[in-house]
Amino acid sequence: MKRITLLLAEDHAFVREGFRKMLELETDLEVVGEAQDGRQAVAMAMELNPDLVLMDIAMPRLNGLEATRQLLKMSPATKVLILSAHNDDAYIKSAMESGASGFLLKQTSACNVCAAIRKVIRGEKSFSSLISRRISRVAPILSEFKSVKKNKNSRLTSRETEVLQLIAEGKANKETAVELGISIKTVEKHRGRLMQKLDIHDTASLTRYAISTGIIESSVLLTIC
Repeated sequence: MKRITLLLAEDHAFVREGFRKMLELETDLEVVGEAQDGRQAVAMAMELNPDLVLMDIAMPRLNGLEATRQLLKMSPATKVLILSAHNDDAYIKSAMESGASGFLLKQTSACNVCAAIRKVIRGEKSFSSLISRRISRVAPILSEFKSVKKNKNSRLTSRETEVLQLIAEGKANKETAVELGISIKTVEKHRGRLMQKLDIHDTASLTRYAISTGIIESSVLLTIC
């Protein structure tokens, strides 16, 4: 029987170790790699080609939702299952937009996580019961949200989202340029464009926007500080 290959994307080593031990008890599941941030998750997924990525949302350098978007664009056959401690509407909306195949809360039992993995591999969607009850409310909001964003032309590109996250993490333009492998001038252009699209013109407000839309969590800021 072919095993389901998994990549764990979680910035806390203790949590990753717990998930790995839990999953390794299942004879049909195999953890082939572990990533500690979103950018590493995308790179490892391209290298290892796992069947499914268990993706946390709140990670440094690149959050799990943007990592999911980038990963699925490059490898649409890979499945992504979001595993988060938060169930805010913003995160649920962003997860649905990103193309993830499911959204589980971290308090989900080991048995249910494994069942969700198998369900997603079969081509189905899987959500924690609490998330499922809220999706019917979130879906209409998501539709309206997409319409508003389209009308205002405020949809951020993947690169602009990366720049926004690094700004929210307190990175200077030079640090951002080094992190992304681009010039400082290009960083400044991306920064200007996202400010124009969002009609936000100071770093503090950009940071608040990043938190409110699930691009970064306040807990990540506390860890960085």
